[in-house]
Amino acid sequence: MKKIILFVLLVCTSIQLTAQEKEKFKYPQDNAKKHELKLNAFSLIAFSSLNVSYENLLNKDSSFGIDVFYNFNDISDDLYFPKKFSLTPYYRWFFSETRYARGFFVEGFGMLNTYEDRYYFFNNNDETIVETDFALGISVGGKFITKSGFITEIYLGVGRNLFNNNDENGLENNLITRGGISLGYRF
Repeated sequence: MKKIILFVLLVCTSIQLTAQEKEKFKYPQDNAKKHELKLNAFSLIAFSSLNVSYENLLNKDSSFGIDVFYNFNDISDDLYFPKKFSLTPYYRWFFSETRYARGFFVEGFGMLNTYEDRYYFFNNNDETIVETDFALGISVGGKFITKSGFITEIYLGVGRNLFNNNDENGLENNLITRGGISLGYRF
């Protein structure tokens, strides 16, 4: 009886080891690569801003990362883009059945952001106000990867600042945006 139980255990263990070996990924760019480093080329070209992100792949369906943004422009000259700095942790959920952490995704993010508003008065006493806020938001996008590990991703999202929604002049800075076209490498 002991020999039969030992034989059954050995067979079950070998089947389990074989099943684990077959879980190797179908695509060479997915094998044992869990880290990504990306640069948002759109922000760099369109706004002269540096936007770098790091992403850690948890499994084939999800990842988390952190994004750092810094705007080099003088905010007073930029009427449409008042964000100066942001630190954005995010979590992504991918919807590809056969690919490892790529394809269409939905992202939830939090953003610690600093923005400046410049107010112009008729008596030439212009005033610049710097505020820091925290926003929550959601993004959608797609990630594409080559066999050698190079990444292109396109994403767009919107969020809402939670604390400093109205300033003393009645202007609202409660909506924030997140988006771009990023290039990077998976390693």
